[in-house]
Amino acid sequence: MTLDKKLFRNGPYADFFSQGVQVGGTLYLAGQVGTDATGVAPPDLSSQMKHAYRHIAAVLSEFGATLDNVVDETWFVTDMDDCMAQVAELFTAREKIYGKKPEVSQTLVQVVGLVHPTFKIEIKCVAMM
Repeated sequence: MTLDKKLFRNGPYADFFSQGVQVGGTLYLAGQVGTDATGVAPPDLSSQMKHAYRHIAAVLSEFGATLDNVVDETWFVTDMDDCMAQVAELFTAREKIYGKKPEVSQTLVQVVGLVHPTFKIEIKCVAMM
C-alpha cells in the first residue's frame, strides 16, 4: 500500500527526516526543541518551551494549520523535578501561546537526554487538518 504523503523538510537534519508529514487529514510533527533564531538553546526550561512552540507553529503553518489544529502533544523533558517545580508558570505560558486553554491531550515524559546536552525539552505533536 502506498501512502500519499505531504512532507516538509527543514533544518540541519532535513536530509534525514521531515519536520512534518501529512497523511490524509492527520499531520505528524517531529519533536521540536527550544532553540532561538541562532540555533542556541537558552539555559532555562520556560524559554526553551516557548521557542519549541514557535517552531511547532512554523511547521504547522507550512501545512496551512495553526495550534488550533493540534490534538495531541508529548513533552520530553530531561528533568521532571525542574518541570514540576515550575509547572504553573509553564502551563500559564502554554495557555498564552495557544491563546486559550489548550484543547489537546498531553503526555509528559522524562528522558535521560535529548539530541544535545543543553536541550531541556522537546515537544512532539499530532494535528488534524
